Amino acid sequence: MNKFDDQRQQARHQWGNLTAGSVPVIYIGTASCGRAAGAMEVLAAVEETLAQESLRAHIVQVGCIGPCYLEPLMDIALPGKPRISYASVTPDKARIILKKYLLQGDPLPNTAVGFLGGHDGESHDGIPRFFDLPMLKPQVRVVLRNCGLIDPEDINHYLANDGYAGLEKALALGPEGVIGEVKAAGLRGRGGAGFPTFRKWEICRGAPGDVKYMICNADEGDPGAFMNRSLIEGDPHAVLEGMLIAAYAIGATRGYVYIRAEYPLAVKRLHKALAQMREYGLLGKNILESDFSFDITVKEGAGAFVCGEETALVASIECKRGMPRSRPPFPAIAGLHGKPTIINNVETLGTLPNILRNGAAWYHQYGTQGSPGTKTFSLVGKIRRSGLIEVPLGMTLRQIIFDIGGGTRKPFKAVQTGGPSGGCLSAEFLDMPVDYESLTSAGSIMGSGGLIIMDDDTCVVDVARYFLDFTQKESCGKCTPCRVGSRHMVEILEAITRGEGKPEDLLKLQVLGETVKRGSLCGLGQTAPNPVLTTLRYFRTEYLEHVTDKFCPAAVCRELIEYRVIPGKCTGCQRCVSVCPTGAITGPRSEPHNLDADKCIKCRACYEICRFDAIAGDAIIIKSRGRFADEQPAR
Repeated sequence: MNKFDDQRQQARHQWGNLTAGSVPVIYIGTASCGRAAGAMEVLAAVEETLAQESLRAHIVQVGCIGPCYLEPLMDIALPGKPRISYASVTPDKARIILKKYLLQGDPLPNTAVGFLGGHDGESHDGIPRFFDLPMLKPQVRVVLRNCGLIDPEDINHYLANDGYAGLEKALALGPEGVIGEVKAAGLRGRGGAGFPTFRKWEICRGAPGDVKYMICNADEGDPGAFMNRSLIEGDPHAVLEGMLIAAYAIGATRGYVYIRAEYPLAVKRLHKALAQMREYGLLGKNILESDFSFDITVKEGAGAFVCGEETALVASIECKRGMPRSRPPFPAIAGLHGKPTIINNVETLGTLPNILRNGAAWYHQYGTQGSPGTKTFSLVGKIRRSGLIEVPLGMTLRQIIFDIGGGTRKPFKAVQTGGPSGGCLSAEFLDMPVDYESLTSAGSIMGSGGLIIMDDDTCVVDVARYFLDFTQKESCGKCTPCRVGSRHMVEILEAITRGEGKPEDLLKLQVLGETVKRGSLCGLGQTAPNPVLTTLRYFRTEYLEHVTDKFCPAAVCRELIEYRVIPGKCTGCQRCVSVCPTGAITGPRSEPHNLDADKCIKCRACYEICRFDAIAGDAIIIKSRGRFADEQPAR
């Protein structure tokens, strides 16, 4: 038995003592989503209650298990009992649960949301299985297999669950064998373009030179996207093991994790994981007593969206301004410091240990022939069940949005795939399989995995303006089509949302968008027009309503709307009064209120909070050729 085998055996022993020991274990989700919902306050309450009641228990801080809408999540596992999960936990709720369950043995079945373990359809004390919940049951956890289940800051938890077994298999196969296994698996880059992973590796491995670099691209900058951050926060060793496998395959001796500084928890856990790896002989010279030597540095980026592009990322690591350069040569030939370099996405690397450990045939049981495997997505927007999900590629948008996400509260309108550079797809695409080719044919992209759901309260013109404005501001400005073309497109969209648009503006947007796509230097400019081009294609009627009728059907574009109170519906509850930031709404309690249009800044706060539709539908006066909303069909 070598030293690493002994370390793994000790890790499994420690894990067994934790999960099957005589002391209760309390798991608290303290990833960013949990912390934002109050998980650290729950943790403090748990520690305080244990001390007050003289109770002994192990506390384990875990990452995000997926259903962010249920955060903060707290699990309790009594000796010999399954791990029971409680959702939306507050400090007071945590105290009650601890006293009831730890002192009286009452798991509070009506409070618990599920238990972990067991088989499909099984229940425990009337508590359903956690992974049978509607959001989780259709999912397949490959990349996220450990997230929410282990302590991401304890390497022994990872080792006890077959961690670094993929690396051991890789070292046994040899570099060519590893590339062959990844080729057989059909793994495609999860950063957006879906380029075959093995092909980039082959190019880099065959490139001349003794110095080669391996870079993990963790510069996740899409609004509403958190897949990469959640994986690093919940299971950093999975990503780092993937880096080791990739580096060994291409012959790299040095690696970088390029991660934005806005992810402090992920950065902290990366540094801790790297220190543990060095202690266990997984970094440095002769890793696992082989001839493979490799080390990793964390490079924190300043948050420029364009640095997600490979050549701009390389420039940033070199301490230069993050600007793309012309290709070829591609980074696989001449990248960091002019040396052959491979840049892989966080999820791509997190997938590798599973492929090496289980084999290519195992991986092909998920996904489609052309897009095998699974994909993680951040499911956000006007969706009932938001969070981090992992599904086999080829699942339809309908299954993701309605079966997993629970659908929208108001009628579904569109889904934005691929982040700000993706496209807005209408309801006609709900039965389309989610794979690289299908999304591209619809005018969108897979991207890194953001899914933003929209309902009837969303104005697609405003959405296109928002996303294009984001990418335009994030443009490095190097090439004219992106710098000038995207700015002009934003100006046209802003004019349309102000009611100043002209019918010929739609053709201008179309021509400009196609020009920017064809003429831009890098992927940012080449994909920036996608939200505009797809909304023009699938929601042209809504553009025409803005341009011709000066009418925003979603009541979002401020310059096209005014608000008023419907006396017959207003109960005088004063909820609108409490949220109005300018004091535009006045009136005594229990009597219909008044709204001063001169003071109203059209922030929609009253519209959103009213429970009686007293500031909704025909309560909106639309300035449209002198007509008012009373003459428009009620929304």
